[in-house]
Amino acid sequence: MAEQFLHRHGLVPVCRNFQCRGGELDLIMRDGRCWVFVEVKFRQRNHYGSAAEAVNWYKLQKLKRAALFWLQKQGLSAEHTEFRFDVVAIEGHEHQIEWLTNVLVEG
Repeated sequence: MAEQFLHRHGLVPVCRNFQCRGGELDLIMRDGRCWVFVEVKFRQRNHYGSAAEAVNWYKLQKLKRAALFWLQKQGLSAEHTEFRFDVVAIEGHEHQIEWLTNVLVEG
């Protein structure tokens, strides 16, 4: 559902569920020349917080490690490659989608 949503908004799917020792990337997509590493979270109910709130600092660090490993495996330099981290949060029976772009900004 998240991949279809992003594809309708112009992103191109590259890979799903990439796993490595450092973590997992739910979706890897392209937005023009930019690689987009997407964390997908679903919550039926938000008794313990929203789907977006489930993506904490610790989770973002795991995403970053996995993304850097993926880039290296592709022969791409993190210093010379445009990339970002997005979150797609899906909630409720109606599957309301919230798309948060560039959620990890450092420096």
